[in-house]
Amino acid sequence: MEKHITSLISQSFGKFANKEFPHWFQKIINNSYVKLMGLDMSEFHEPNTYKSLNKLFTRTLKEPRHYSLDASDFISPCDSWISELGRVQDNYALQIKGMRYKVNELLGENFSDEEKAVVEGGEFINFYLSPSDYHRYHIPTNLKVLKAVHIPGKFYPVNVPSLQKRLNLFIENERVVILCETTEGKKFYMVLVSALNVGVMQVSFEPRIQTNADVTTPQVYEFENTYLNKGDDFGCFEMGSTIVIVSEKDMFKEINIKMDDKVKFGQTIAKLNN
Repeated sequence: MEKHITSLISQSFGKFANKEFPHWFQKIINNSYVKLMGLDMSEFHEPNTYKSLNKLFTRTLKEPRHYSLDASDFISPCDSWISELGRVQDNYALQIKGMRYKVNELLGENFSDEEKAVVEGGEFINFYLSPSDYHRYHIPTNLKVLKAVHIPGKFYPVNVPSLQKRLNLFIENERVVILCETTEGKKFYMVLVSALNVGVMQVSFEPRIQTNADVTTPQVYEFENTYLNKGDDFGCFEMGSTIVIVSEKDMFKEINIKMDDKVKFGQTIAKLNN
């Protein structure tokens, strides 16, 4: 597909965000962004220590967060707002209340019908990361990565006004779809969805994935022995965006969050079936 204007805007913003200005000017940029967006920096270094705006976006925690090591506890992969959650019914999930889309189209054409069918009757959870949130994402449970597909697309905003007016926004936007398997053998997908000004979605276990680049067709990566542990940092958005988790039926014994909740990385949000 040809580059969309939203891609060009995001690339231009990315160049600005990556530029390391003289310290005095970078300090103004960083402090202004923190004040404008209302960032809580209590778990991070001082804003003026980051050499670019992008380094501030992708900041790491000063101290690791504690989370449950119980194998049945499924933790939030990120700091975010739960914009929607529910059950996949007749291949449909909700983008936001009243706006549904086909899950098969979200996952794309590079997964087999059998691979996509496992989530029918399963659960979906939408995690929206605002520009003020911690932008890194983590592994929610011990798992094996089976496959990842980078699907080029547009970079429409994924905030509430945009979600409410643009049908199939998640399907139109660029995304990385990751098929995972829990230690109990249940499959689920983690879908990283781009947004306006998200120049890059990093995927540390597969550095060949280069988003908002010159890729015009889906790129498929298959894995044999890639195991990741709960809490592992596996990348970040270079600005706010969305993660969608779609699970196999009966993967979860219970889900302990609801729509409109604010969640933090490390928080137990669900129990897995043994």
